Amino acid sequence: MAIKNDHLSARSSPISTGDVAPDFALLDQHRKEWKLSDALKQGDVVLCFYPMAFTGVCSTEMKCVSDDFDKWTSKGAQVVGVSADSFAVQKAWAEAEGYKQTLLADMHRQVCKAYGLHWGDLNVASRGTVVIGKSSDGKGVVKFVQSREPGKAMDWQAVVAMV
Repeated sequence: MAIKNDHLSARSSPISTGDVAPDFALLDQHRKEWKLSDALKQGDVVLCFYPMAFTGVCSTEMKCVSDDFDKWTSKGAQVVGVSADSFAVQKAWAEAEGYKQTLLADMHRQVCKAYGLHWGDLNVASRGTVVIGKSSDGKGVVKFVQSREPGKAMDWQAVVAMV
């Protein structure tokens, strides 16, 4: 199943608070289509971009998400991980670590580039967190952005405060 995100344009810098969030669809770790605009119907969406599965900081961040999964759902928010790893790698990682959250496979790097969170040297997603809410006209709007250098974990409390 191929999902096309050809409508997305690459950004040279991270998306900003107040920007319209580009809508996209990707396969999750179960090979099911996940679409941002559909998820926003349920509440805020937190996109957690990370470079690679099975690595130190990425594993720590996704464990924090999974450990606080009930906190997120009680706030009506959905937290998803996004990386350039395949859905098969995402599934193996989620099963090995016991993650509860959805993990999305941005194998063509269109989404991380559209959000300005692409690490060109390695051709993977860079580390960043984007909180998206729904505007009065029904579009996704960026409420919070946190872009980080490799090896730097997210400020989880700052993200929680924005939902």
